[in-house]
Amino acid sequence: MQPTEKQYHIQCAAGDVGHYVILPGDPGRCEAIARHFDQPVHIGMNREYNVWTGYLLGEKVSVCSTGIGGPSASIAMEELVKIGAHTFIRVGTCGGIHLDVKPGDVVVATGSIRFEHTSLEYAPIEYPAVSDFDVAAALKAASEELGYGTHTGVVQCKDSFYGQHAPEASPVYYELLNKWESWKRLGVKASEMESAALFVVANALGVRCGACFHVVWNQEREKAGMFMPMTEDTSGAIKVGIEALKKLILADRT
Repeated sequence: MQPTEKQYHIQCAAGDVGHYVILPGDPGRCEAIARHFDQPVHIGMNREYNVWTGYLLGEKVSVCSTGIGGPSASIAMEELVKIGAHTFIRVGTCGGIHLDVKPGDVVVATGSIRFEHTSLEYAPIEYPAVSDFDVAAALKAASEELGYGTHTGVVQCKDSFYGQHAPEASPVYYELLNKWESWKRLGVKASEMESAALFVVANALGVRCGACFHVVWNQEREKAGMFMPMTEDTSGAIKVGIEALKKLILADRT
């Protein structure tokens, strides 16, 4: 398939998207992200892929939703790279694991546990899933400058939402519960569903990717009887992603 042709899943061609792309999961979140762009234009929507393009600091940028999980996220990245994108920021939600991670905080992933399967089709399991250093640094700086509770570290990436939230119902409950205990003892910050695949695919394709997450809930804090005001307002993580993109654009120009 030539870049001038529309990519099969995202239905975009060269010129439709910028070099810098924000990747949320929820298609309904794309318009809210695009409102931070100058001159935002809705390019189109197909399946779970909702695409908007605009400008930041005069640079063409885009947002493309990926749905839930690594398979659809990797498809989006593959097709976006084919039409010119080279820098990605995953902006999503997560559930906290470490007791210090509170709802409303922002987690910047430095690496991700490959407790998923998409990345296995790009690299052997011994290969680490790590964020691009410059993207992670830009996200950390943006979150701190905006005044959010900011955590950096390893996150867990999984394929099954209910494998986390109802592990006892699974026939392999023993593995899920034991692994979760390992994540806690290792100081893992949070759990989500796309970062490991995106980090590994980005490295395989030779592009940059980082990720930041709005913390919705922390089941470990709940178990410990700690204060737990659930929040689904993702505007903070979105602002962090936007400001980080600006930092990367300016750094690339110099």
